[in-house]
Amino acid sequence: MSDQGNSDPLTTGERSELMSRINSTETEPKQLTRSLLHRAGYRFRKNVSDLPGTPDVVLPKYNTVIFVHGCYWHRHDCRKGRSMPSTNTDFWKEKFERNVERDAENEDALEELGWQVLIVWECSLNDDPVEAVEELMTELDAQLEE
Repeated sequence: MSDQGNSDPLTTGERSELMSRINSTETEPKQLTRSLLHRAGYRFRKNVSDLPGTPDVVLPKYNTVIFVHGCYWHRHDCRKGRSMPSTNTDFWKEKFERNVERDAENEDALEELGWQVLIVWECSLNDDPVEAVEELMTELDAQLEE
């Protein structure tokens, strides 16, 4: 039985082991974004660990980085981003707040290094992935004109 004091059937160690196996670098929204950008002719690096926040897509030609954020984990202002687990809410509230703080810190650090930061939200890819990536391309093209 759980040692977390809630209804989780796993122990803290078992839950930690399970969560450590989740791959956050190759999620479906990230793969879709990269695929659509590549098909449109954009060339990029992915998951660049020597930049703050390890951006999902780095476009050096445009001096731009792109993060593909899951609405739930990064607290987007959509239905999924506003949902909160019903158990252990203090823990989850702190966790989500720290995620948002870290996102802002990484964005500030990247901008200080001269990078433009773009965010693609999971819900926009779910609604219309082609439109979401076309909006990115419009922003990238505008960046080249500056």
